[in-house]
Amino acid sequence: MVDTRLGLPARTLTDGTSTPKHQQLREILEELCRTELKPGDMLPGERVLEEAYGVSRITVRRAIGDLVATGQLRRSRGKGTFVAQSPMVTRLQLASFTDEMSARRIEPSSKILASAWSAPNSVVQEFFRTDATTPHTHLVRLRLGNGKPFCLNDAWYNSNFAPDLLENDVYKSVYQILENSYNISITGAEQITTAVAATAETARILDVEVGEPLLKVERHASAGNHPIEWCSSLYRTDRFALRTFISK
Repeated sequence: MVDTRLGLPARTLTDGTSTPKHQQLREILEELCRTELKPGDMLPGERVLEEAYGVSRITVRRAIGDLVATGQLRRSRGKGTFVAQSPMVTRLQLASFTDEMSARRIEPSSKILASAWSAPNSVVQEFFRTDATTPHTHLVRLRLGNGKPFCLNDAWYNSNFAPDLLENDVYKSVYQILENSYNISITGAEQITTAVAATAETARILDVEVGEPLLKVERHASAGNHPIEWCSSLYRTDRFALRTFISK
């Protein structure tokens, strides 16, 4: 049953049961998200939930916090709490972001946040097998799907193989540029995946809360024996997930 005035499931929270009130409220909110709201819809405000169910602000925040922690809800600073989108699930493979999006009929685009011809740090130098005086292409992009931020992409490209890369349209797929303009096809990569918390800067760029968990994917890509790309990407976990198949 739904409260027609508020659009909330009409339910009475009870004391003296084995199920605490915050858990009862969480179950109500799960029902609301499942039956009445769509991904991207805003959840009713905390005060509305307090008054509708006769609970404290602490109880409301705990119930919502549980659903944020499980990825069912997403907080947006200054805007409210929203039903989370189902993340795009992808396998570990050598596809570009553009190809991944296009395969799922999501329109890919990019915003270039920084581009330069400069000397990288020692980690990138070691991977490229060049010395500290050799400049390489540095490209930082915000990658979007249907106009919404998916990931922050910080990449270096080996100038020995694509010296004038920035003269190309790097708003599009760099892998396609490498293949079409330089006859370079990425054939293998090592990927390291970790979980990190959003800093104030990455939270602003990706439009998430400070401290929200992000998926960090570091890729070292090569064409044969030639090191081509060193890339660190931060993905929004409400819009992207990795699937791995393991067999014995």
